[in-house]
Amino acid sequence: MKIAIGSDHVGFELKPAILEYLTELGYTIEDFGAYSGDRVDYPDYSKKVAEAVLSEEFDRGILICGTGVGISIAANKFKGIRAVVCSEPYSAKLSKEHNNTNILAFGSRVVGPELAKMIVKEWLDSKYEGGRHSKRVEKIRDFEN
Repeated sequence: MKIAIGSDHVGFELKPAILEYLTELGYTIEDFGAYSGDRVDYPDYSKKVAEAVLSEEFDRGILICGTGVGISIAANKFKGIRAVVCSEPYSAKLSKEHNNTNILAFGSRVVGPELAKMIVKEWLDSKYEGGRHSKRVEKIRDFEN
């Protein structure tokens, strides 16, 4: 599985721990920035990761900002992206199983490195269930049209 990851300057501090963790788990990762703590605009990184996922070169994306909220809102503006912001593992798991999310977002000011790793692991280990959830995901796709 290939994962695109991006952050703004606030998420930059947490990102190395997630990159290392994903590498330990054996995932192929590409870091789309930011590459320092210098102030940047989070929508730019939402765009890079969303486009990478939509290109199908990457299976999933991860975004990190201060809360995860702004960066996920920006990602959700792209047709075909279902980004979710999570602060605990259970919602991350169900977001994949029920909503087939393709981008996970969280905030470096909200979760620490160990909790972030648990959220990421739960989300990556989860599979979309389809079935009764398919109708709802299709309705979301219809809204985009």
